[in-house]
Amino acid sequence: MKTMAFGAKEKILNYYQNHEKNIDIAFFLGGVLVDLLTLSDIDNIYAIIQQAVYLAIIAGILFYDVKSQLNQNALPNNGEKIIVKEGIIERIWPYRFLVIHFLLGSLLSIYSIFYVISSSFFTSAIFIFILVALMFINEFKWIKGEKFNIRFLLFVICLLSFFLMLTPIIFGYVGLVPFLLSLTIVTLLIFWKTSTLRKMGLSSKLVFRDWALPGHGTIILFLIFYFLGWIPPVPLAANNMGIYHNITKNENTYHLFHEKPFWKFWETGDQTFLAVPGDKIYFFAQIFSPGSFSDVVNLHWYFKDLKRGWVSTDLIPMKILGGRKGGYRGFSTKQNYQEGKWRISLETLDKREIGRIYFNVKKSDLNVITPEEPRKFSEVLL
Repeated sequence: MKTMAFGAKEKILNYYQNHEKNIDIAFFLGGVLVDLLTLSDIDNIYAIIQQAVYLAIIAGILFYDVKSQLNQNALPNNGEKIIVKEGIIERIWPYRFLVIHFLLGSLLSIYSIFYVISSSFFTSAIFIFILVALMFINEFKWIKGEKFNIRFLLFVICLLSFFLMLTPIIFGYVGLVPFLLSLTIVTLLIFWKTSTLRKMGLSSKLVFRDWALPGHGTIILFLIFYFLGWIPPVPLAANNMGIYHNITKNENTYHLFHEKPFWKFWETGDQTFLAVPGDKIYFFAQIFSPGSFSDVVNLHWYFKDLKRGWVSTDLIPMKILGGRKGGYRGFSTKQNYQEGKWRISLETLDKREIGRIYFNVKKSDLNVITPEEPRKFSEVLL
């Protein structure tokens, strides 16, 4: 029986080695698919624990992979026939990179989705592109052949993302303090890991090249991206933004009134705002935040001047409270405005953009509204 089991294992290992790239991609995409189908809210305690377990497993595999290279009698490396007493770890060790691919695919898909949800495409597009590109870059042969620990780099990105989402949930707000605390925690973890590797006998050159360089380099990049405003302000997310002619509230329901024709399905409310004397512009926002949140965001109004470009006109703070499943709801009004192109940016206090909306104010053909010919509004309930 042992001979048959050993033969089956050898066949599986040989098949994996002959089709490594395709199998790795399949496991990576499998991790992505699983989390797309099972994605929970960002503050779900079970999802947070699951991510922590995934990160711990990846860290353990990366650590013991180095240990196995330093002590070839400890664990079989790359399926080599080494006569040792096999335990659970020894039996699954040849498949460790399949596990890493699956878990990295799962984690990166989770964080990519949350980053996309929490960001304005206009300010975070470069960061999101880099993150998505790194999800696939590990599959290229020229990367695998380089003397560089790309898997550890991806792990550090996942570790940073985990703490960037966790610390604001604990603090109840987003900003510089939770961000710097996240980077500090990851920096200390990398320092501890690299010190341990040196004590195990790994050369300082290899520690720097394969661990310190990708680890601390990633942290520095995240710090630069933050001050450029490219890091999305997770866990906040703009679920809904729109421009309206009037907004009223009845108990727990908002009534949003607009004149948008049915065929302008791509607009949210009156993004083509037809104004008559006395009209106010109403901006409505629905913002998701975890239950522990008590924060402030700014509604930043801009007008596009023909000579000076986008000019700031108003900065209106709006306090948000977490806990509502559909997101916190609020609105702002503007009475003094002029015809032309406008935009409103939804920003955190550290000036990271959650979302933005463009709209165009035009003079309506209806200069006077009479009781005999009232304006016809459509109503949205939220």
